[in-house]
Amino acid sequence: MSTYLDCYPCLVGQALEAARMAGASEGEQEDILKRVLDVLGETPTTTEPPRIGHRVHRTVREQTGCEDPYQAAKKRSTEQALALYPWMLRTLDEADDRLEAAIRFAIAGNVIDARPGRQYDLREEMERACEEPLVIDDRDAMKAALSKASWVLYLADNAGETVCDRLLIETMERPVTYVVKDGPIANDATMIDARAAGLDQTAELMTSGSDAAGTLLDLCSAPFRRRYDEAPLIIAKGQANYKSLSGAGPRVFFLLQAKCPILVRDVGVPVRSFVLQQGEETESR
Repeated sequence: MSTYLDCYPCLVGQALEAARMAGASEGEQEDILKRVLDVLGETPTTTEPPRIGHRVHRTVREQTGCEDPYQAAKKRSTEQALALYPWMLRTLDEADDRLEAAIRFAIAGNVIDARPGRQYDLREEMERACEEPLVIDDRDAMKAALSKASWVLYLADNAGETVCDRLLIETMERPVTYVVKDGPIANDATMIDARAAGLDQTAELMTSGSDAAGTLLDLCSAPFRRRYDEAPLIIAKGQANYKSLSGAGPRVFFLLQAKCPILVRDVGVPVRSFVLQQGEETESR
């Protein structure tokens, strides 16, 4: 997915938010924004949004000296989701189709966003997920692929959402390799966040070898790329994975809640839609 012009003010806003979360002074914030504007000015619009975001967030970290501006927010998100874990587990146990309910919870968990000003009620989203239809619903294809898959590669998105991923992994009854970022970027999950959510108890954990949002394969490590190439089924969580892998082929299934206006336009669904979409036939990228 290429970058739209509307992505630019969003990326500038992300930089300002991250700088403030890192405790940057007004002068430092100004310097950061100037550097970010330079990055945006020299980057063609054919570039995937996660690739530009990677440079933007790295600029903030370098300028502020703060390795993980979102650390405290990620911890709060995980604690919030863990507090709901017993209720979600009971709801799964009462569901007619446990796997379908777990898929819905995993998608609903994508609402978690640690950025300032983003308001959501996680319990409300979970309840909504139990009732509302998926606007794009490729569950049958995913279930068919899962029935044939000897194992699953699961690409994580945000901290806190990891708890909802854990529920789905525990329900799939397949070996799972759960992939997190190699270093901090925004509120994306790292190894620390995955372990805090208890995923080390239910999946093999590995990093992508990259600290970029989404999955930019050329920035990932050789061990991860081998696992990616070998995987019979890939679950890709969140908008950044969609933006970076939307042409990656039918073994990829995207689970997300449509929050970004640009992604909404690209996918063709209303804001707040629950989406389970099978990837398209492989395109040259």
